[in-house]
Amino acid sequence: MKRILVTGGAGFIGSNFVRLLLEERPHYHVINLDKLTYAGNLSTLADIIDHPRHSFVHGDIADGPLIESIFREGVDAVVNFAAESHVDRSIEDPGVFIRTNILGVQVLLEAARRHDISKFVQISTDEVYGELGPTGFFTEETPLAPSSPYSASKTSADLLVNAWHHTYGLNVNITRCSNNYGPYQFPEKLIPLMIGRALENDPLPVYGDGSNIRDWIHVEDHNWAALHVLEKGQSGRTYNIGSNNERSNLQVVKALLNSLGKPHSLIRFVKDRPGHDWRYAIDASRIRNELDWTPQYNFEDGLRHTIQWYIDNQGWWKSLLEVE
Repeated sequence: MKRILVTGGAGFIGSNFVRLLLEERPHYHVINLDKLTYAGNLSTLADIIDHPRHSFVHGDIADGPLIESIFREGVDAVVNFAAESHVDRSIEDPGVFIRTNILGVQVLLEAARRHDISKFVQISTDEVYGELGPTGFFTEETPLAPSSPYSASKTSADLLVNAWHHTYGLNVNITRCSNNYGPYQFPEKLIPLMIGRALENDPLPVYGDGSNIRDWIHVEDHNWAALHVLEKGQSGRTYNIGSNNERSNLQVVKALLNSLGKPHSLIRFVKDRPGHDWRYAIDASRIRNELDWTPQYNFEDGLRHTIQWYIDNQGWWKSLLEVE
């Protein structure tokens, strides 16, 4: 049985990935490492915490002795979701992002090298590319031009991963995905934030004029892509992941208000955040052609599915807001 270390496995994307492995890969044992910061919570794992092929470890990827002890017990591959990921928070406190997103990745890479693991997958972001104009798409060859402390820290991690491949021969892949949405997303992010506020009939704050465009992908589609990369990705290769669902922030907010039967008058335009990239869009042809991956959700169906999940699981996200 292969032992897969999934870091950040109590967070949004990571917890959904752990579920995917447990459901679809009976020959995998998942070691789930999470620091349990505000965005990682054991309630997110309530349905799988006692699964016989799931071992949870509370800890920090930047904790060298802890990471060494995990690898000593046996790790075949690593999928690193662990990261500080909220741009606004990175503007307020960049140091936390540097420690986790850069130093933590270096600790993981060194352990992976010492123990000669079979694969290291770094889950990155399309934000490392900076922003696009009104046309065009990010490809894997697009120059890296991060705009925020968050994206700069993720770019740094990507460069480290590539260096460990070229210098030490570590079998690595990097994935760069567009904006995720779906179940278990922490309610500071755009879609769950707006759903929660709309359900309470509270004002919905939208940065600037709401024209910033993002390429949206359902978390299940992202995680199937990550699994394809783990199992079939060419060594040293980077794969962009996206599903060609470009929407402006204002379009997304209006769509969910329409779905909930709430008035557009709840929208409140607020001062834009510093360095707010205008448009992201992903060219995912490499992963589609090389690894035979295709997304299953269109945005309209995925958004309806997500809204219903947040309606049905209000106890989960409201409890997180109380802690926050």
